[in-house]
Amino acid sequence: MKVQPLADRILVKREEPSETVRGGIIIPDTAKEKPQEGKVVAVGPGRLDDEGKRVPMEVKKGDRILIGKYAGTEVKIDGEEHIILREDDVLAVIQ
Repeated sequence: MKVQPLADRILVKREEPSETVRGGIIIPDTAKEKPQEGKVVAVGPGRLDDEGKRVPMEVKKGDRILIGKYAGTEVKIDGEEHIILREDDVLAVIQ
């Protein structure tokens, strides 16, 4: 299924952190927090400003980004968890 976000929205797939930490301790699924890193799968065309002109998006498909823990709306697409959020909810682009 192909999903195209509207306006200034972004479709992101969360990247799961590794299950072990430096000391070799394995963290169970119930104790894990939601990952704050994700990869941009699709972006909308951008929002319209007060004059009706399109403002281009700062993030693009393929970028790795940091997002807030509770930002966006979780959706399932083809059996995989994704999150749709506004560009304003992106905290940073990881390079």
